[in-house]
Amino acid sequence: MKKLGNVLYVTTPEAFLILEGETVVVKKEEGKALKLPLHNLEAIVCFNYPGVSPALMGACAERNIGLTFLRPSGRFLARVTGRVKGNILLRKRQYELAQDESTCVSIAASCLLGKIANSRVVIERALRDHAMLVDVPALREVSAFLKATLPAIRDADSLETLRGLEGSAAKQYFRVFGQMVLHQKEDFPFKERNRRPPRDNLNDLLSYFYTLLTYEVASALEAVGLDPQMGFLHADRPGRPSLALDLMEELRPVLADRLALTLVNRKQIKGSGFVQKESGGVLMDDATRKAVIIAWQERKQEQIIHPYLKERIPFGLIPHVQAQLLARHLRGDLDAYPPFFWR
Repeated sequence: MKKLGNVLYVTTPEAFLILEGETVVVKKEEGKALKLPLHNLEAIVCFNYPGVSPALMGACAERNIGLTFLRPSGRFLARVTGRVKGNILLRKRQYELAQDESTCVSIAASCLLGKIANSRVVIERALRDHAMLVDVPALREVSAFLKATLPAIRDADSLETLRGLEGSAAKQYFRVFGQMVLHQKEDFPFKERNRRPPRDNLNDLLSYFYTLLTYEVASALEAVGLDPQMGFLHADRPGRPSLALDLMEELRPVLADRLALTLVNRKQIKGSGFVQKESGGVLMDDATRKAVIIAWQERKQEQIIHPYLKERIPFGLIPHVQAQLLARHLRGDLDAYPPFFWR
């Protein structure tokens, strides 16, 4: 089993990263700001402009340390990878099965069953814990709708049907998502899901978490030897990590949506930490971004009993476990892909 390591997030705009022996050094104009041993790192995520030295890029690629570059807004720029990992036979099998409609429907349905069931858990927890503060009838109505959608997902016989069902479920879920904002409602209003760019504070927070999750899932898929770009639910597009987007569907409510609500409701972030740009998009400031990243890392360290493995693991290893389970299914070791069901 993979061990959960440290992730270095570089958010200081003027920082530059270099390699000194077996150590990562973060340099700023006034000198060296931080030194970390390479062997302690699982990944490096850079929001900075100057970048990373070629020597450090090579060292990360050789040691399988993920190195990702994002804009300050969280928009993906690039990711450094080394040699293609994994068994070529597994990737060939992945490409073959991705051309088979029935296999695509089966795997896509599993991912969406996890997503919709986990979205329903988010709503049910709000009803259980905060019945006096939420619109109970509205949340119960959507919870019932999501529950009724699950059999339709299981019975779907085409990707087009699955995408239609997922779209309807997502629309209903986000219709009441704002109801689960218990505090700071004026600073974090939510009417609908919007992106590219996000036009309100909560949508910006969700988009940020989704970006972090996408590339953690992509790294997990590469680690087990799968191609993150060849998906079963999301259509193939140049540069699009379609399989990572497939697999992250079931993890959005667990690792992103719930954490976003927690940060807002506990007032760990404030509306003043977001800035509206002339384009109409919203961007969080540096202090808020750091607070969000710290919360993300803390969430990854929390323990959970995996529903399929029946083992206690950190939340941060869920993408790696699901990637392994998908690889086992594609190899023929499992009859179906078991999605992650949150309890």
